[in-house]
Amino acid sequence: MDIVLIRHPAVAVDTGVCYGHSDVALAEDVEASSATLAVKLATLQVPAPRVLMSSPLTRCSALAASLANDFGCALSHDDRLKEMDFGAWEQQRWDAIDRTLLDDWAADFKHARAHGGESVTQFVERVQTWFDAFAQTRELTPAYVVTHAGVMRAIASLVLEVSLERCLRWSLDMTGIVWLRREGEAQQWSLVRWNA
Repeated sequence: MDIVLIRHPAVAVDTGVCYGHSDVALAEDVEASSATLAVKLATLQVPAPRVLMSSPLTRCSALAASLANDFGCALSHDDRLKEMDFGAWEQQRWDAIDRTLLDDWAADFKHARAHGGESVTQFVERVQTWFDAFAQTRELTPAYVVTHAGVMRAIASLVLEVSLERCLRWSLDMTGIVWLRREGEAQQWSLVRWNA
């Protein structure tokens, strides 16, 4: 069982701006991004998808639609694949957010909600409900999932049994690929590629 998580391309947002749950545009042409990504997938010998799934946010859904067209496979969207909701911090520069609020969030990383959006725990639980349902459907693999860095790290943390805090330290570029595989008698998940 293969699942290939794909981070969306670069967005038309200034560096240093929080845009988690916000629907923002891509910085470049989606067809060019899709063509470049298809070459990378082929070079890595990633199996072609039977299905494509995506966050409904434009930065993911536009790329997913292009890939689904190229591969001739079904595409579905799921709100549970959206990035974390940062509430009042959305569209704000990180360096403009009250330092005390950021420190409070860091002090209670999993549960704090100073921004009024999701806590990290709520976010991970949302992603896990999607992943648990997906993992029961063998006929949907190989599957490509176009989503966000936070979602990709949450899934990796869950299936690889690594702390989310540790996963947050792993680089994950725009259009980065995380390829996970479940196999063997024990049906254990393994990491085939990270940030490919």
